[in-house]
Amino acid sequence: MKKSALAGVGLATIPSFGFHFIKKSTKNDIILGHGDYQYKLIRDWAQMSSIETPLLNCHEMQMDSKGRLVMIGDHPANNIIIFDKSGKVLDSWGNAYPGGHGLTISNEGGEDFLFLAESGWFLNKIGKWTKHNGRITKTTMDGRVLFDIGHPQTIGVYKPGESFCPTETAIGPNGDIYVADGYGMSRIIQYDYNGKYIRHWGGSDNPDPNYQIKSAHGVAIDYREKGNPMVVVTSRNQASFKWFTLDGTYIKTLYLPNMQVCRPVFDDNNLYAGVCWSQPKVGRTDWTQPTGFVTILEGDKVVSNPGATAPIYVGGELQKSFQLPERPISHGHDVCVDNDKNLYVCQWRANKTPPLKLERI
Repeated sequence: MKKSALAGVGLATIPSFGFHFIKKSTKNDIILGHGDYQYKLIRDWAQMSSIETPLLNCHEMQMDSKGRLVMIGDHPANNIIIFDKSGKVLDSWGNAYPGGHGLTISNEGGEDFLFLAESGWFLNKIGKWTKHNGRITKTTMDGRVLFDIGHPQTIGVYKPGESFCPTETAIGPNGDIYVADGYGMSRIIQYDYNGKYIRHWGGSDNPDPNYQIKSAHGVAIDYREKGNPMVVVTSRNQASFKWFTLDGTYIKTLYLPNMQVCRPVFDDNNLYAGVCWSQPKVGRTDWTQPTGFVTILEGDKVVSNPGATAPIYVGGELQKSFQLPERPISHGHDVCVDNDKNLYVCQWRANKTPPLKLERI
């Protein structure tokens, strides 16, 4: 591993209040995380050329059935980059998704397919963010388009003038497609296997606080309770995850103070999420600086915050967590978990850096 700029950071200090800073091993490795969930930070995991596979932002990544790591980004030259677990680039393709944001892999009858969320926002050639209509596209793993789901206004679901800027999809146990309109109206729109509209719920203007979703940034299916799969939605601007039945009935809310979380990622009993924004610790007021990290839960309890202070509960309530002052992780936009429990972190607004690897120790 190349010597990190953080390699000179001293040993962690853990005051009685519970803050946990970067640790340094005897080999000068940077160790992040807490308790049973600690990781060695590997910054140069991705073996890629900025010329052959240029990057702007790394948005999301999932592992396919062959053990390959498939990432979506928003560079107009290559929206999809596929890595092996060593970090070698196996393939890259796509220039039709300049607002590439969400990526979900669905295995159907032993074959993998991609669901891509084109958010409708992209960075143009003169460095300005430009808005257009978003869409959801189902493709083969090499990019052949099978169908698109376009603006819900075309089928009378949205009113004229309402934006559709989808950020994520989730595929239900029967093949239903759940679309999170995170940068548009913050609704969850449910379609069947063929892309036929079924229902929608949520929305940033919903008068019912249980169904109100502010920045529906992510959506996933929670299979942890046997026989009772649930739809989990990110309400990022409320620092919350919200659980619903498969037909959109509200179940519960989990509030994570100071964590503007992204997509929920499930593995065994754990929920992982990138934290893209958090309030800076006292003394820091510059919101233009990266303020993100990764959070890990067992059930509904936060047990580790790689890149941030340790989770602390007082009277059963989670207290605020803060990005470490050394900022080892910028805006944590997504987390991918491999079969060895290592993590791969996609970062937004991180100086065009490739994904980080957090190697489980």
